[in-house]
Amino acid sequence: MSTAVPAAPEPTEPTEAPPRILAIGFLRLKQLLHEVAPEYASRARVDVVDRGFDEALVEIEARRALEPVDVLVAAGLHGAFLRRHCDLPVVLVKVGGFDLMHALARARELSPRVALVSFGAVSSEVEQFSRGFGLHIVQRSYRSEAEAAACVAELGAAGIDVVVAPGMVLDLAEQAGMRGVLLYSHDAVRAAIDDAVEIARASRLASAKRERLNTILEQLRDGVVAVDESERIEAVNPPMQRLLGRSRAQLLGRVLGDVAPEFTLARTLRDGVEQAEDIVRFGAQTLVISRSPIVERGLRTGAVLTCQDPAAIQRVDRSLRARNRPSPTGTRWRLSDLVGKSAAMRRALAQAERFAHSEATVLLVGESGTGKELFAQGLHAASRRRAQPFVAINCAAFPESLLESELFGYEEGAFTGARKAGKAGLFEAAHTGTLFLDEIGDMPVSLQTRLLRVLQEREILRVGATEPTPVDVRVIAATHQDLAARIDAGLFRRDLYYRLNILRLEIPSLRERREDLPALASHLLERALERARAPAGARAPLLRELLRLIAGAGHHAWPGNVRELENLCERVAGAAGHDPAAAEAFGLSELLSEMLPELAAPAGVDAGTGTGTVAGTLAGRRAESERELIERTLAECGANQALACERLGISRSTLWRKLRAGQGG
Repeated sequence: MSTAVPAAPEPTEPTEAPPRILAIGFLRLKQLLHEVAPEYASRARVDVVDRGFDEALVEIEARRALEPVDVLVAAGLHGAFLRRHCDLPVVLVKVGGFDLMHALARARELSPRVALVSFGAVSSEVEQFSRGFGLHIVQRSYRSEAEAAACVAELGAAGIDVVVAPGMVLDLAEQAGMRGVLLYSHDAVRAAIDDAVEIARASRLASAKRERLNTILEQLRDGVVAVDESERIEAVNPPMQRLLGRSRAQLLGRVLGDVAPEFTLARTLRDGVEQAEDIVRFGAQTLVISRSPIVERGLRTGAVLTCQDPAAIQRVDRSLRARNRPSPTGTRWRLSDLVGKSAAMRRALAQAERFAHSEATVLLVGESGTGKELFAQGLHAASRRRAQPFVAINCAAFPESLLESELFGYEEGAFTGARKAGKAGLFEAAHTGTLFLDEIGDMPVSLQTRLLRVLQEREILRVGATEPTPVDVRVIAATHQDLAARIDAGLFRRDLYYRLNILRLEIPSLRERREDLPALASHLLERALERARAPAGARAPLLRELLRLIAGAGHHAWPGNVRELENLCERVAGAAGHDPAAAEAFGLSELLSEMLPELAAPAGVDAGTGTGTVAGTLAGRRAESERELIERTLAECGANQALACERLGISRSTLWRKLRAGQGG
């Protein structure tokens, strides 16, 4: 026989305490509050405080010290007093039209001489009702105890028998021998408590939202401050508190523009316009701030300001660029990416393919701009080390002391400013991969000795270290200098030269492979136009004119090699690629000739034909077409030169020059 074991009750989440409401009233209103309060036992805790004015304030603060209070409920003069002197929300017991008519009807049953005394102002509706039905109801209003007493005295002198009013006035009226009817009803009290419960619920939701927001803001490193529609600070996080030099308690409720005029959100609140990345000087600091409106359900309810330190932005930017740069284990270029079908280029590529399968050191020799690093990357990508790091350094770009630490690394405390944990050098970073030493001919002689030892012993010694570190690195070196001449001048070690010059690969200059110029120009111009975001139709006319100029530039020696050609293509794309049609209309050939003076043919010789007559004829026809287009456009624009320039896509100075040329001077 088995005994059933009752399941343990599931744990329940703690429920939130019901809203706590203090209802302020005594005598007649107190009685109504006591009668209605029990109806809200399941929704809220309603406690009645039978105190008035200053005594009520003392009682409220005493109760708040024991447990939180959400909302106050009061009527008439007491309600107005509490709103002025207490920071809690106050809901007033208001008299509805039915309550008013019911109270007046009861008063009329007692006597025809009736007066209505209300807090604040007399009712125009009651006045119209009284005249319309001939009731002769006297109305009075009060805003203080003294005014209430004066009203009662005046009504007594006027022969009023019945007074309809709030409880305090009724007490005064009865003391003066008049009868009274309470203006408030059970329904009026219920309506006020209903509003108080809803306000308490909304306030708690807003408080929870604010607390959640503050928790989020405290995790941010940027300074953040949020204001309401009056620019009063609602939320501020620790970085902004430190920047402003004040605590959260000192800032909440203050107008931001008063605390820090540089950060004012008045314009954002007024216009609802977002301002991003504004540079502001605050004290001794330069800051980047952004202002944004806060819109809730289509209504502008406030604004928020974020504040950043430019140095922090720069650090993050550097970090992102460092993290997102291509992995050192890969290379961008392959040997197959190199453009060229000339005999010199085919010979260099075939030699590179053979060298890629060797582990020996390679020396790349060639003029500046021939693409030595592209060959180095291609060699690495075709080798068995392709999946390992490829690390490159320009030996001419660093002073001697810095180049040493970059190549070999350093130990902790090796010199002032050294990292605490030391730093690995590029030889260690390239371990199991390839290290490309560009401009090796410019390496200081003292470092050449250390490099020779690495090549011989396959180990490096960090600056400040005593124990060597083995490395497995293939070295590819490159130079545009005559190393033999530098050896004779005592600027390069002969023994290092022999260690480097094991596999020698000579990269042909561009003048040695002129037949590759059209393919190279096409490839480089297309890349330049892509970077310039030129329209799709830009390539054909620009390439046609560029190739025409290149074909006629047999005199040009291309001293900058492929890098020079790339520069020319960038120039063409930047100046004419955005609107090739407009450029062609005004003489694309002439424009490119002006932009690329190094390719210009000798005077009197056409770049395409070698004759002067045809060139002059083409130029004349082109100028005539330009004049016709300009004159037709000016006529269509009613001689409005600004509009004509906009249609033609040229400046006013260009238009003026073209018109003047058409007039012969």
